[in-house]
This record gives sequence, structure tokens and C-alpha cells, in this order.
Amino acid sequence: MSRLAKKPIAVGKATVVVEGGILSVKGPKGTLTKRVHPTIDIQVSPEGVMVTPKDHSRLAGMLTGTFASHVKNMITGVETPYVQKLIMDGIGYKMEVKGKTVVLTVGFSHTVALPIPEDVAVTVEKNVMKIESANKESVGQFAANVRRIKPPEPYLGKGISYEGEVVRRKQGKKAV
Repeated sequence: MSRLAKKPIAVGKATVVVEGGILSVKGPKGTLTKRVHPTIDIQVSPEGVMVTPKDHSRLAGMLTGTFASHVKNMITGVETPYVQKLIMDGIGYKMEVKGKTVVLTVGFSHTVALPIPEDVAVTVEKNVMKIESANKESVGQFAANVRRIKPPEPYLGKGISYEGEVVRRKQGKKAV
């Protein structure tokens, strides 16, 4: 069994409810829900949330730690939202938010429009995009989708990168 699931998960300001196979976490910054796998049992007590396997199968053992991590991320997200920043480098490259879409101009013959998920808030200032949500999965997936459009290339360093990401630069051609 997972080491994460052996200790109760502290709840803090959030309210955790498990009803009919649905886990619901409500806090000051939003509400998150997730379907619980049938081999996992989640109990809410004053000490915290305990995630235990219902049987001794291999699948239940593996999912115990996974769901403990999901519960911990959900509780953290409804208390303080997750934030991911993307930085765009390149002359003539720009990004802007138009309604519920992000429009990227990254050196292609056309602009690229990506729809913003409903539970995600996106703001753009100059060449920095800030993605914010209570759901850690939504923030990470949307950031990965934006970065996939134009990842940083190793010769000039142009492209979209995460804040704090180190882009290994390669040496170009040498003049004789």
C-alpha cells in the first residue's frame, strides 16, 4: 500500500463529501468532483480523509496512492488555486486572450486558436501567460497543450516554455 494513504489527509478549510461513488471537495476557491473507483474506499473523519483499498487486489493497491494524491491535490486546489506560467520568446511572437480562446502568433502562416477550458482562468501580460485554476489536472493539461504548439527550440531558444524551464542550447554552425 502507498505511504501517502497510510496517514489521514488534513482537510483544512475545505469540506469533503463522498456520496454514491462521487468525491466532492468544496472550498473558498471552488468546488471539485471526481468519480471514485469501485475498488477504493474513502472515509471522512474529523482527523482527515482516509483512502483505503476495499480488497487485496493489485489494482486496489495501486489506486490507493493515486486517489490519496488526487484527494490531497483537490483539497489544496480549492484552498489556493494552482498557477502555471508560460513564457514566449521570439521576435514577432505574441499571444492574446479573445473571449474564451487563446490566439497565438508563433511564426506560422496562420494564427493558432485554442479554446480555454471552463474551469481555467487565463491572463496574458506581454510575453507571459498565467494559467490559474483549482483543478491541478486542468492547469497542467492546458499548459502542455499551449506549449505543444511551439516548444522551445535548442538553437535560437525561440518558442513557448514553462517558467523556470531550462532550455539546453546547442551550438550552431561554425564559420571556417
